[in-house]
Parts: sequence; structure tokens; C-alpha cells
Amino acid sequence: MQQGFYAEAQTTKEPRGVPNRALTIGAHPDDAEFGAGGTLAAWASAGCEVTMLVVTDGSKGSWDSAATRDQLIRQRVSEQQLAARHLGANEPIMLGHVDGELEYSMALRSELCLWIRRIRPDVVLTHDPWQRYQLHPDHRAAGQAALDAIYAAREWYIFPEQLVGDVEPWRVKEVYLFWTGEPDYWEDITCCMEARISALTRHASQVGLRMDNLAERVYERSREAGEKAGFEYAEGFKRVQF
Repeated sequence: MQQGFYAEAQTTKEPRGVPNRALTIGAHPDDAEFGAGGTLAAWASAGCEVTMLVVTDGSKGSWDSAATRDQLIRQRVSEQQLAARHLGANEPIMLGHVDGELEYSMALRSELCLWIRRIRPDVVLTHDPWQRYQLHPDHRAAGQAALDAIYAAREWYIFPEQLVGDVEPWRVKEVYLFWTGEPDYWEDITCCMEARISALTRHASQVGLRMDNLAERVYERSREAGEKAGFEYAEGFKRVQF
């Protein structure tokens, strides 16, 4: 009998080195920057190849009733591209699912599995789908699909039609769940606070009205997280090893 995937998973607080490749899977443009932007910038500056995958098109993320859907999609794609550059990441992957209407499905699991097999990340960073009172359905769906895709990606007989050419099963070593209610691991981001804030400010459609106090709030929350781990500034995660 095959041992269960989650039975193999272990949480740990031991520090890790910089991974060779990291992949973020976020429901919307800006999710990964808010959840793990400092960590991504720190890893990228140390030589990690960072790729950011965004599941939805961001087409509902605006308070401007005059903006058309197509205009907002173009703006948010551009913002995501700029933010990725400020973090030192690769050109982002935009899957284009409709914002606010993301549903967990086998098709979504398969789509994310294929990207994991293509990119071959050591670490995946994504939403904690079990965050208590997580009310955004896109966040829950993206996080759950990402975790299930990580399991599928390592198996020869799950989505075998994907295994063509140089695409092979891939085993992710660790998952960092951001926006978790139960962080048990913290990354020191003291080196990269300015890069984190710079990336966030690229998302003008989301933070435009809050730009004046954005840096202050980011510094405050990062300082609070750092106090839990003995760093000046930090980001907290639920970290799972396989």
C-alpha cells in the first residue's frame, strides 16, 4: 500500500539554504508579493531562479467602475511583469483564469502539475488553503490545487499524457504556505525590504490609494514577524518538507 503524500510531509524549523529554483503560485497579481516578496527578493539576489505563476487575470481587482475588463487585465499583467523584475524573478506566467470565479477542478490541478514538471522547482510558495476564515474563494482554490498538483507532479501514472519530450515527473522538496494562521518558519528579509516595497508599489491598481502608508505598514508587519524569529524583518510561513 502506497504511503500517503501528507503522511510523508513534515514541518520543520531548521534553517535552509537558498534553493536553486523556486515557484510561486498565487491566485492574483500581487498575492505572492504581499505573501512572500521579501523572501523571493532575498533568494533571487543569492542566485535562486524565481518564477511567479499567477492563476487569474486580475480582472475584478479594481475600485474604478469606469475601467473596462480588458483595460484592467492589461494593466495588471503589466504591473505583475514590473513587480517580478523588481524582485529579480523571471517573466511571470499568467494563466488567465477569470478573477473571482476560480474553481477547484481536475483541469486546474493538471494545469499546475504541468507547470511544476516544466519548471522543476525545489520550493513552491502558495496560499495556505486551510487558513482559518479564509473568505476569498480564489485563494482557497489556488492553494488547494497547487498542493494537489505538487503531489501529482511526482507520480508517473498521474497525468501521464504530460510526460512527452523532456517533461518528466518532478518531486518538490518543500512548500512554503503564506498568509497562514499558524506560521512555524520565518525567512530573514532584512536585506530586501526596499525590493519588497518597490515590487508592491508596481501594483498601482491595488495599492494606489494606500501608497502613502504602504511602506510604513509593510515595515511594521515585517518587524512584528521578525520579532518571533530573532530577525530585524521577516516573513512567516507554514513550511512543509517532503
